[in-house]
Parts: sequence; structure tokens; C-alpha cells
Amino acid sequence: MSQMASLFPEEQQFLDAVQQAIETQTIDRLILSQYRGDIADLEKITCRVIQLQNEQVLNCLYRHKTQDVTKNYLLSEAKAVIKDLSSSCKQANLFTVDEELQLKKNKKKALLTRTVLTKITQTASTQTGQVQQGHDRIKHRYVDQDRVFLQHLGITDQKAQIIPSMARKWKQINKFVEIFAGALTHIEQKEQALKVVDFGSGKGYLTCALYDYLDQNLETPFVTGVELNPKMVEFCQNVAQASNYTQLDFFQGDVRTYSPEHLDVMIALHACDVATDFAIHTGIRLNAQMIMCAPCCHKELRPQMQSPQVLKPMLQFGIHAGQQAEMLTDTIRALLLKAYGYETKVFEFVALEHTSKNKMILATKRKNYETPDAEVLAQIVALKQMYGIQKHSLELLLNDQWDQQNLGEKC
Repeated sequence: MSQMASLFPEEQQFLDAVQQAIETQTIDRLILSQYRGDIADLEKITCRVIQLQNEQVLNCLYRHKTQDVTKNYLLSEAKAVIKDLSSSCKQANLFTVDEELQLKKNKKKALLTRTVLTKITQTASTQTGQVQQGHDRIKHRYVDQDRVFLQHLGITDQKAQIIPSMARKWKQINKFVEIFAGALTHIEQKEQALKVVDFGSGKGYLTCALYDYLDQNLETPFVTGVELNPKMVEFCQNVAQASNYTQLDFFQGDVRTYSPEHLDVMIALHACDVATDFAIHTGIRLNAQMIMCAPCCHKELRPQMQSPQVLKPMLQFGIHAGQQAEMLTDTIRALLLKAYGYETKVFEFVALEHTSKNKMILATKRKNYETPDAEVLAQIVALKQMYGIQKHSLELLLNDQWDQQNLGEKC
């Protein structure tokens, strides 16, 4: 079977739209992402039509993990180049002067969506003859406002309008899914559906949003929300059933009582004190491809911490000592993740105005480890010695030295 015959109809429509945009000089840019081809470490390609030595060419920026490479192609070659590259990408976005087309695909099906851009102005350039455009694009949302689960959760009304008191939660949901979607492009894609576990799922806002996003983007997952409160579990299960989420379920328990045999994504937002360490340990032990944590209630290191002499003037103030203990706790967590083969980032999850618990630790698997990275472990030892720290729960768990009597307090 030829490559043309093997294309999904939606994929052919997308390629035809790209070719038309190039021929009519209405293309702004083309982004090909989630690359799964043979070019080592290639993550995405951004293509534009530019003027080079009095000739229009297709300019392609190949973004690798450690470098960017630029190549230029004749427009007569553009169709073949784009078709070849897009065949190895799971997502493609075409931006023209008046619309955005998005193609998402897997081995079984493809989804093509079209968004019309607003307030378009077009000005012909006398030098290049190309159309210049200015427009205010509709703000991209990762969760559509008309999704039925939002009504069941009380975020939107029956007309799919955001209820004013839930506006902050709505922003938090979209920010969370945006972070997840970005990280998803950096993890190993498997044939089977993703297995996601959300420890401390609460009312299910983020759990349902994540399931909906994956389900809408061709990756129907198996998602489990783990929550101690039985009323919350019952509520969330009803929402899942009403939303027809057949592979979303909720379990009454916590990170110490729910023991999955396998998971690809481990989420723990606002898990109290050492519960975050238990969650991270579960993710590392089960070789999770992605770990997302928003830590809470950093109690373990504060009473252990001894101020280094040079820092005593600063740490004599209680608020500074608390902030330092929090930073030290999460730094050790991030370093342990790095030592066990993860690329780790620590950043602000949502603006401080929305929640004071706004830090996220995001880790994506980069390599399997035979032994933890000795250099990184040495950095942890040095930090502990500097502050007089005797124990850190995640380190104890990873070394099989955890004592149940060390269990931290609940919030």
C-alpha cells in the first residue's frame, strides 16, 4: 500500500490545506510536534515561508533537545518535505491569516479541528508581495468550555457559561492541562492506553479534566482518582458516569493503601507533608514516565534544620526559616528524582493570587537507572550536612529504610 493510500482522510485534508496556504501566500506558520520518527532527539519542526535571495523558500526550524537546526527548501519541494515530516508527527498545527487547523492522530484514527481567527486585517507588502496579517486570536483553551463534565462539577451553567465564583478554578484547570500536555510530548509513547493515577483527587476537577483532554485527543486513558473522603469518591464516580467516562474510576484510600501494579503518570497535588514523598516514591518505584506534584505542608525538615552560621541573621525570622525549609525539602525531592533518571523542573503552577500552594515539581523520565547518580546524591548529602538534616522521607523510602513510626502529621 502506498503512503498516499495509507493516509487518513483528515490527514490528506490537512496536507491539502497546507499546500493551498503556501500557494495563496496566506500561511503564517506550520508546527509539527510530538515527533516519533528516526531523527534522533527531534522534538518538533516549525515551518514558515520566507524570502531568501529574491526567492521564496520553506524555512524549517528543527528543534532538538539540545540544539536547533535550520534548513531551507524550494517551494516545489515543500509538499513532499511536509508530508514526510508530518507522517512521523502525532500533531500538526497550521496557522493562516484567518484560521488555525489542528491535526491529531494515532495509529487508529485522526482528528481535524478548525478555528476561525477574528479581527483580521490584511496588508499587501510591496517588497515581497506576501500578505501581512494582524489579528487577535481566540485564546486557546485546553479544555473546551462546553464539556459536559464542567456542568456536573458546577463550573459552568446549563448554557456552558463559567459561573463567576468558579472562574479561578477554571483557570487552574486549564493551566494544569496545559502543563500536562506540554510534558506529554517529552515522554515515551506506548501502544497501550496511558495509566494515570491521581492521589488526593478531591472533588475531581483536575482528574476529570485530564481524562477529558486525553479522551478528546485520541488517547483514551485509564485514570484512577484516589481520595480518602468517601463522599467525594461517590460524588466523583457519579460525575464520571454522567459524563460517560468509561475508563475513569475513583478509589477510597490514599497513597499508602492504593497500590497499582503499573502506572505511566503519577499525580499528587497538595498531598500533605510526607504524603508527597510517598507519592513520588510510588512513581519512581513503578517507573512512571511522568510525575506531577504540588507539595503541601512542609513539616518534616523544619524542626531538624540548624541554621548555618552565615545564614543565622536571615533565618532568625520564622517566616524565612519556614520558606527555607520548604525550599530545602523540595530541592532534595527534585534532586532525588534527577538521581533516579528524571528530568525535573520546579516552577510556579498558578499565580499566587489563586492559591498559596502554587509550586509544582514536574518530572519526566529520561533514562532507566541501574544505580542512582552518585554525583547528584553527593549534592544531597552536602545540603543535608549544611543544614544538619538527619532524615528526609523520600530518601528513606528509596533506600528501603522507612519506619512506620516516622509517619508525618495530617493537615
